[in-house]
Amino acid sequence: MVRGGLSAACFVAYVPQTGRTPASEDAAYGRALAMLDQINRMAHTPSGIPLRVTSRADAIVAAKRDGFLAIVPCVENGFAVGADLSRIAEFRRRGAIYMTLTHNGHNGLADSCNPRRDLGDRESEHGGLSVLGRAAVVAMNKVGMLVDVAHTSRDTMAQAAEASRSPIVSTHSCVSALCDHSRNMTDWQLDVIRDVRGVIQITAVAAFLKPNAKPDEVTVADFADHVDYAVKRIGIDHVGISSDFDGGGGFSDWHDASQSPNITVELVKRGYDRGALEKLWGGNFLRVMRVAEGMAS
Repeated sequence: MVRGGLSAACFVAYVPQTGRTPASEDAAYGRALAMLDQINRMAHTPSGIPLRVTSRADAIVAAKRDGFLAIVPCVENGFAVGADLSRIAEFRRRGAIYMTLTHNGHNGLADSCNPRRDLGDRESEHGGLSVLGRAAVVAMNKVGMLVDVAHTSRDTMAQAAEASRSPIVSTHSCVSALCDHSRNMTDWQLDVIRDVRGVIQITAVAAFLKPNAKPDEVTVADFADHVDYAVKRIGIDHVGISSDFDGGGGFSDWHDASQSPNITVELVKRGYDRGALEKLWGGNFLRVMRVAEGMAS
C-alpha cells in the first residue's frame, strides 16, 4: 500500500458458506468476530508502517492527514448473522462498515448469484431477500452499516436497493455488458445503483473482466474498459475501484497494491482528471459511508 500510494483499504472478516444449522451459523459468527478482533489488533502490531483502524469516513480522512494507513474492517457473508440480528450491531461495534449479504451460496438472509449445488441450493430459495433479510437491511441501516450486494442474486440486489434507506454498494463486481458473468452487474442493475445514489466498485478479478480469462490474460486496459462503461452509463459519482487481492483479484499489471499507479496512469490516458480520480479512488465510497453514518439511529 505504501509503495502504491494507497492510504486506506478494507480488510474483510470473510465467512465461507457451509451447511445451515444453528451450530454452523454460531461457528461462522465466532469466526467473523475473531477476524474482526484480529483486524482491530493490526494497529497495535509492531510495524514500521503507522496503522490506524478506522470505522467512520472522517476517521479515514484524518488517518491520511496524520500519515497513517487506514485499516477499515468489514464483514463478508451474512451467513454469520444466522437468525440473530443483534449480531449486526456487534459487527458494527467492532468497526465493520459494511456487510456483504451473501457469498457463494444462499443463506438465511438472501439468495446468492452463485447457488451452491453441493449444499443443496436451488436456483432461488427466497426469491431475493428473505423476511429475515429485509429485517437485516433495516438493522444495518440502524447502526450505519452499508449494505453490500456483491455476490447476491439480481432479485436480492434490487430488493435490497428498495429496502435500504441508505445507498447500497457492490464492493467488488464488474460489468455484464463487457463480461457476462453471474457476479457482474447488468445495465439495469447499474441504473439501480445510480438511482439510489450507490456505488459499484469495479474489481480486479480476471474472470469478471474478460470471459474465462486467467490473470496473465488481463491488463489495466481491460479493467479501465469496465470503469469507462460504468461511468458512461451511470456517472462518475457512482463508480469506484477495488482489488479483491485476497479473494482471487489481481492481473498482469496489477498483482498487488504496489502496482496501483498503473491503474491511475491508464485512466489519465483516457482523460480522467484529478477530481474524477479522487472519486474513483475512494471519494465515492466515503460519500456513501457518510450517508449511512448520518442515517444511523
